[in-house]
Amino acid sequence: MRLITIEEHTLYADVARSSSQRAQLVSPHFNEAYAPNAGLSYSPTAEQLEDLDDGRISDMDKHGIDMQVLSNLSTQYLPPEVAPDLVRYVNDRLAAAVRRHPDRFAAFASVPTSAPDAAPAELQRAVEELGHVGALIYGRTEDDFLSAPRFEPLLRTAADLEVPIYLHPAPPTRITSADNYERGLDSAVAARFATAAWGWHNESGIHFLQLVLNGVFDRFPDLQIILGHWGEMVPWFLDRLDEALPRQITGLERTIGDYMRSNAYYTPSGMFTAAHMRFCTDMLGTDRMIYSVDYPFIGNEGARAFLENSELQEDAQHDVAHRNAERLLRL
Repeated sequence: MRLITIEEHTLYADVARSSSQRAQLVSPHFNEAYAPNAGLSYSPTAEQLEDLDDGRISDMDKHGIDMQVLSNLSTQYLPPEVAPDLVRYVNDRLAAAVRRHPDRFAAFASVPTSAPDAAPAELQRAVEELGHVGALIYGRTEDDFLSAPRFEPLLRTAADLEVPIYLHPAPPTRITSADNYERGLDSAVAARFATAAWGWHNESGIHFLQLVLNGVFDRFPDLQIILGHWGEMVPWFLDRLDEALPRQITGLERTIGDYMRSNAYYTPSGMFTAAHMRFCTDMLGTDRMIYSVDYPFIGNEGARAFLENSELQEDAQHDVAHRNAERLLRL
C-alpha cells in the first residue's frame, strides 16, 4: 500500500530568523517550551527540519513512507518588506527538492500573507511554474483570519487554480494567550497549553469556522481547506454548531456540517489514536481523510502500522493512505 503523508515540515533558517521578532511577540516562551535539548515531545533539531535529502528520505524508507508533501512553516510572521522575496526563495527551495526526488516529495507553497498584494501572484507562480500542489498557511496574519477582505484575492486564486489550502495551527494571538493560557502557570506549561496541547487546535478550528460564517464557501464553493489533527476540534461540535447556528441565523446557503463535508479534508497529523479515527469516520467518512504524520515534530515510527492495523476496511485504507491525496493534489 502506497503511503503519502501531507503535513511534513521544513523550516528555512532565514525565515526563522526574519520571523522571530513577531513570533516572540505572539508566543514569548515558545522556544523555551520546545527547545530540542529539553528532551520533550515535538522538539526536532534544526538539522532535522532543514534536511530535504538523505536523512529525511532514509527515515521515510525505514518506516514505510513513500511520499511526503513538504511545507515551510512560519512565513505568516514575516515582516511585509521581506516576505515576498523570502517566500519566493522558500518556494524555489522546495521545488528544487521535489526535482531532486520527484518520486518522494511534493510541496505546498508558502504565501506572503503579510504582503497580501503579492500573495495571489506568488501562489499562482508556485502552482503553475513550480508544480506545487496547494498552499500551507500558518494561522492568522497580524491577527486577521483568512476571511478578512484583504485575503479575498488569495482565496479566489486558490479556488481558480483548484488547489487546496492547508490551514496549519499557529499560536493564539497575544491577547488570547495572556487571558486564557498563562494565568497562574509556569511559562513553559503555558506555552505548550497555548500551542500543541490545546490552543493552536482551538485556534485552527475557529479559523475554519470564521471562513464558513463569513460566507467564504458561498463565494468560492469549490475552495478546499485541509485541517490537521482530526479536523482541529470541529468534528466534535458539528451537531452542536448546526443546532446553535442554523441557516436562518447565519444566512448561509448550507449548514456548517455541509461545508465541513464538502469544503474540508482532514488528517491525523500524527495523533494516532483509534478513538479519534472511529469518531471522525463516523461523523465524516473516509473519502475526505488523508494521512499525515507532522514530521519531524512527530516521528514516522508507527505511522504505517496504525493505519494498517486500524478498523478501516482495506479499500478505505487505500483511500486514506494515497488515493484521496492523489485525487485532491493530482499527484
